[in-house]
Amino acid sequence: MKLPNSPEMPKFMQLLQWIYNPLQLMEASAKAHGDCFTLWLTNKQPMVFLSNPQAIQQLFTTPLEQLDARASAQLLQPLLGENSLLLLSGETHQRQRKLLTPPFHGDRMRVYGDIITNITKEVISNWKIGEPFSVRDSMQEIALRIILQAVFGLHDGERYTQLQKRLCGILDLTGSSLRSTLSFFPSLQIDLGRWSPWGNFLRQREEIDQLLYAEIQDRRDHPDLSRTDILSLMMAARDENGESMTEVELRDELMTLLVAGHETTASALTWALYWIHKLPQVREKLLTELDNFGDNGDLNEVTRLPYLTAVCQETLRIYPIGMVTIPRIVKTPLEIGGHQFAPGTSLIGCIYLMHRRPDLYPQPEKFNPERFLEKQYSLYEYLPFGGSNRRCVGMAFALYEMKLVLATVLSNLDLGLVDNYQVKPIRRGVTLAPSGGKWLIATARHQKTKNSVEV
Repeated sequence: MKLPNSPEMPKFMQLLQWIYNPLQLMEASAKAHGDCFTLWLTNKQPMVFLSNPQAIQQLFTTPLEQLDARASAQLLQPLLGENSLLLLSGETHQRQRKLLTPPFHGDRMRVYGDIITNITKEVISNWKIGEPFSVRDSMQEIALRIILQAVFGLHDGERYTQLQKRLCGILDLTGSSLRSTLSFFPSLQIDLGRWSPWGNFLRQREEIDQLLYAEIQDRRDHPDLSRTDILSLMMAARDENGESMTEVELRDELMTLLVAGHETTASALTWALYWIHKLPQVREKLLTELDNFGDNGDLNEVTRLPYLTAVCQETLRIYPIGMVTIPRIVKTPLEIGGHQFAPGTSLIGCIYLMHRRPDLYPQPEKFNPERFLEKQYSLYEYLPFGGSNRRCVGMAFALYEMKLVLATVLSNLDLGLVDNYQVKPIRRGVTLAPSGGKWLIATARHQKTKNSVEV
């Protein structure tokens, strides 16, 4: 079976470009070979990138018996653990997903609304009028504090402080393309003591594990049925055999929620604030919608505002935090998009290229929230959270958080971009993130109209 075409460069160079300039690699490959091409990013199997809606639909609807997602996500195993939902496959994945889904059901979101808005207000109250600040740092602080309160039910104390510190530390180890190299080259994963990159990672991971297991044990020793945090709900969940998650399973899923729910949301919020203040017409339209919203105390109504929703959707389209779907490895001969694939081939839905198709998104490089007010996209055309049985289990929570944080910030402060600053996409671990810098400035407290939103 002949593989789709691949860039004319050595495999090693393909991997280096994937680490340091993934967008250029994908764009050049698509320009040369269309919406189905092969990259060699590991020594084990070819990786076929798909960015055609029909091909994505076939990929997402292929029976689970023919595809395996477990072996292809091992890049994340050292941090998340073997029992992470992202690394499981088959019946084990289905069991774990069922156990994790209830805490993120839409009806439960209102429980977390006050947590989200209160934390946001606390963080932005420290922004000084007239002084540029790092948006990413602030959004990371907001996202992490929300995760620690909503997921763990931790508000303060030594364990809260230590977890916050250790998680920021371990995530910074992959905070650039250069640092991400460690994840892609197992040969560099050598423990030469705390001052070596891998040794530092292992020790920080061990310190985080001790904190997580201590919290889990405390919950077992002192059960409290009144708690509504996600950890409590996870511990109370039972599968169809009446069995709960083990401590190791809880630890790995907590790490998954902490990493996936913290890093990704911080990046999305940073991008949103950049586009909102880079484009005056977007900012004015959004502020008008927020100011005209009647304050009835229902945070859920805020998250249903159409233009706010469209801004969030467009933010996740133009530079999706996850550039690709979780790879699926072919187990039995398979045909997708007119191509025959042999067992061992890794199939990847390319979210970035899908979101840049001019036939679906005219002028795809332009930030245009109106496109989501004018058209409803299918699950195979717009997929910032992946798709099928691999779609992000925390999608509803992430969108709810994103909308409430933006509404709170914009309803309380007038902000401006510093000197037409340019923010660019960079690799951060396995995600696509905005570059850093102090590029936003608070110019005044926002003057609300009579009907404006209070969040």
